[in-house]
Amino acid sequence: MISSILDNDLYKFSMQNAVVKLFPRAKVRYKFINRNQTPFPEGFAEALRKEIYKMADLKLQPDEKDFLERRCYYLDPTYLDFLRGYRFDPSEVGVIQISGNLQVSVEGYWYRTIMWEVPLMALISELYFKLTNSKPFSDDKIAEIVQKKITNYNYKAVKVADFGTRRRYSHAVQDLVVKNLKEYGGNAFTGSSNVFFAKKYDTTPIGTHAHEWFMFHGAKYGYKIANKLALEHWVEVYRGDLGIALSDTYTSDVFFRAFDKKFAKLFDGVRQDSGDPLLFADKVIAHYKSLNIDPKSKVIVFSDGLNPEEVAKIADYCRNQIGMSFGVGTNFTNDVGVKPLNIVIKITDALPEGGQNWVSTVKLSDTAGKHTGTQKAIKLCKDLLEID
Repeated sequence: MISSILDNDLYKFSMQNAVVKLFPRAKVRYKFINRNQTPFPEGFAEALRKEIYKMADLKLQPDEKDFLERRCYYLDPTYLDFLRGYRFDPSEVGVIQISGNLQVSVEGYWYRTIMWEVPLMALISELYFKLTNSKPFSDDKIAEIVQKKITNYNYKAVKVADFGTRRRYSHAVQDLVVKNLKEYGGNAFTGSSNVFFAKKYDTTPIGTHAHEWFMFHGAKYGYKIANKLALEHWVEVYRGDLGIALSDTYTSDVFFRAFDKKFAKLFDGVRQDSGDPLLFADKVIAHYKSLNIDPKSKVIVFSDGLNPEEVAKIADYCRNQIGMSFGVGTNFTNDVGVKPLNIVIKITDALPEGGQNWVSTVKLSDTAGKHTGTQKAIKLCKDLLEID
């Protein structure tokens, strides 16, 4: 189900590069969260373990390294040499099943364990549909659905990318989706977050960083300065490349306190991943204007649970006000006639370099239901950041 080390999202490679450079001794823990409490079939844990063990044999192939050198020029040659020697270590992953309740955890050095989240979620999703004998649409119908969507996006002159690895129906379905996006996308299709499929279909790998980048900074340095230092360190590593900043780790309102004129000019734009997208657009536009920056010179990447209707609504609202693009996930790779899983894997604890104790990590999304962390840590974070 995972046949290449590149079958992962770009932001895992870009963050791993940064972690290797800046936090090589940090350790972290991750936890699987089953938001809808979907029960898993008997024997699921053992089937998942077998797939995880297979991943230990994956390694970066010469042609894959060539692709990264050519299309991901911002990744250091030293990092690519490191990646050639990297191997997944199944001992870092714990899998337990109690009746229908699946528990998955990851623990180890951050620079190593950072690679597990996306392929683990893809495995869990694909295995679930396989072991429950789900009946998806035919390949022809799936292709027809994708062609209709991307043709419509092209007609409406919006830019969209495939962000669908984590909750895809299967590897084969994502392959079919990206193939049709590339063939019928015209000017609308900008690329895929999945590096394997970006290579296979010679399109752009897309991504920057995830919530865990900011969550670790909160655990290491404190919540008040987390956004600022996370941005500073990103600029230190990438010097202007990969310039889309994720805004909602500690709510977007708190983020914009740190997103001063320096960062607003250095970064190409911001990504919206929770809350009301139109309200978010208003805040971003107002923030740029307050800094005497033309919003039309910047971009918002929308990536929260998108479908064609939502994209159309956002595009009509933002057009001629600010640049925009859309990262479409599950609606591309799991619109096949079954109910997709609502699952995530989040960093839960960090042990920074020189630290003596594990520190709970926190995410305060613009959507309250997406908050993660212990109640005690969430309360502390809210109090310190003066969030109601």
